[in-house]
Amino acid sequence: MIWNVIRGELIDIIEWLDPTNDTMVWRFERRNNEIKYGAQLTVREGQVAVFINEGQLADVFPPGRHRLETQNLPVLSTLQGWKYGFESPFKAEVYFISTRRFTDLKWGTKNPIMLRDPEFGPVRIRAFGTYVVRCGDPATFIREIVGTDGEFTTSEITNQLRNLVVSRFSAVVGRARVPVLDMAGNYDQFADFVTEKIAPEFAAYGLELTKLLIENISLPPAVEEALDKRTQMGVIGDLGRYTQFQTAEAIQTAAGNPGGFAGAGVGIGMGVGMGQQIAHAMGGAAGPWGAASAPAQSAQPATPPPLPQPVQLFMAINGQQAGPFGLTALQGHVRAGRLTRDTLVWKAGLANWTAASTLPELSGLFAAVPPPLPPPASPAI
Repeated sequence: MIWNVIRGELIDIIEWLDPTNDTMVWRFERRNNEIKYGAQLTVREGQVAVFINEGQLADVFPPGRHRLETQNLPVLSTLQGWKYGFESPFKAEVYFISTRRFTDLKWGTKNPIMLRDPEFGPVRIRAFGTYVVRCGDPATFIREIVGTDGEFTTSEITNQLRNLVVSRFSAVVGRARVPVLDMAGNYDQFADFVTEKIAPEFAAYGLELTKLLIENISLPPAVEEALDKRTQMGVIGDLGRYTQFQTAEAIQTAAGNPGGFAGAGVGIGMGVGMGQQIAHAMGGAAGPWGAASAPAQSAQPATPPPLPQPVQLFMAINGQQAGPFGLTALQGHVRAGRLTRDTLVWKAGLANWTAASTLPELSGLFAAVPPPLPPPASPAI
């Protein structure tokens, strides 16, 4: 019975069965129990076991089954003073470190990144993606990050790693000067640049950045909406044809509505009018983004202009006002000699009576009438 109690105080099997997918380091709990000399240490694939003696990092064991003896614990034997071998139970802290890859770790920009785009000018972008890390140097990871934490998970370091990724990504994108519309074709290049830039900083923590992915680079909603409108304009193409199509669709819809054409007539008219105005405004002018648009045919007026009004003139005959007369009546007065070039006439719009020869409307009436004869010459004395 006493032997059973003594055996209960000794640990003879040391292993870690990880039931989680986010634990990076786990400390073997021994609760002041001593490790039996010759105990079996089982390290599974994707794990490394590290022995800590009184705060000092001792031996590191790779995957496999190990018998804990003096020859297998060279560093610990030196720290414990086992120069000539030792077969008694001993105390040490055992940390299991997962060396597998931790995937689908998220990163993203908390605040927009300001850029000077060659096409849009100053813009703000956001980006997000995922990355993959693994523990490449267990000893450094224990010393620099874990410390005495008995169970260390990815959530305890992802914030710091995310900040490193975002900071280096912002610097790479800012220096690249790639237009925003072309960034989607350069995701792999951006990811490679960021990985190369940030790998030494991860290595300082004992970690290895094995993969970084950029899932999306987005613009503010207002800019994306403007781009959608630009795309719609490119898809529509000829506004005249589009207006005809919309009109035909509206007529078909109106035929099936209870209000019929009367209810939809106003909408059709407005649509046609707006389409003509837009086509006229864009005809021959530079497009809204600097490209010259194809000249559109000018819209024809819906109704002809009003007919010109016939000429109505008043004339002075024997010191009396007469009229008004049209061109036909005025021509008769010219033939009768009552309307001459010097006759005073008046029409709406004139401030005063004026000579008939000053009005362009009457120039044709006097074309066939010779001017008055000059006065006869005085006889010579």
